[in-house]
Amino acid sequence: MTNKHNDVKSRIGLKIKLLRNKLGISQEKLAELSELSKNSIGAIERGTSSPAIDTLERIAKALGIELKELVDVSKIDLD
Repeated sequence: MTNKHNDVKSRIGLKIKLLRNKLGISQEKLAELSELSKNSIGAIERGTSSPAIDTLERIAKALGIELKELVDVSKIDLD
């Protein structure tokens, strides 16, 4: 697909990683909380996977945020 599409995947992945790190949880713990595999979480964080909406919703719930907050990648807080 286009670079923009890949960029969105990468930005969502980065946001998940930043939120996960902010919470102090491992990929393994996030996988457990979202009922996904650790490999799936890793691929999503690297931007190499195109997760379905229901998958993103499970991750958002596990991170304690709304889906709309997760997919809003217009601003990513790097702090």
